[in-house]
Amino acid sequence: MHEIEENVVNKIVINKSTFITHLFKIKDEEEIKIIIDNLKKEYKDATHYCYAYITNNSRKSSDDGEPGGTAGIPMLDCLIKKNITNVLCVVIRYFGGIKLGAGGLVRAYSKSVKDALENVKLLKLIPSLKIEIIFSYDKSKLIDNLLKDVCIIDKSFNEDIKYTINIECSNKEIIDKLKNICKTMSIINTSVITK
Repeated sequence: MHEIEENVVNKIVINKSTFITHLFKIKDEEEIKIIIDNLKKEYKDATHYCYAYITNNSRKSSDDGEPGGTAGIPMLDCLIKKNITNVLCVVIRYFGGIKLGAGGLVRAYSKSVKDALENVKLLKLIPSLKIEIIFSYDKSKLIDNLLKDVCIIDKSFNEDIKYTINIECSNKEIIDKLKNICKTMSIINTSVITK
């Protein structure tokens, strides 16, 4: 899976109709209505505000008055093919007076999204675990050596040492070693990290 690094805007003109594509990095569905409402204010004279989004295993699209299946679904297909999540794509259309037909609309909305995706940097999402480990002071050198390439989020030093780490799920060998070395190890949650 991938995420976009930052928001992007792209504009194309097809048969006198203007298509302005916005790609937004989002965290959840609550942001979507606010973003679309703001775009409707910014582009108040536009004919259509079609959108597609993917977030947290949820997918949705809207043709916003275009013939059914000619805008939202082709836009969503472009996002799916790029294996992107946590993204909202809105294509704003200003009708130019020439009807494009169903096939023409599908091609126009698809091209608009594909062109916008060419201008975006994708970040790879890697499944990871947030883990809390507790170990004795005599193991600190061994643990620090083992975790030299792992993100340590927090450290505390009391009777024992406690680290909170974020580690890629693929680092099974390190996770297994930690289980054997540490007094306790608990998974706080699963998450993703970007590369």
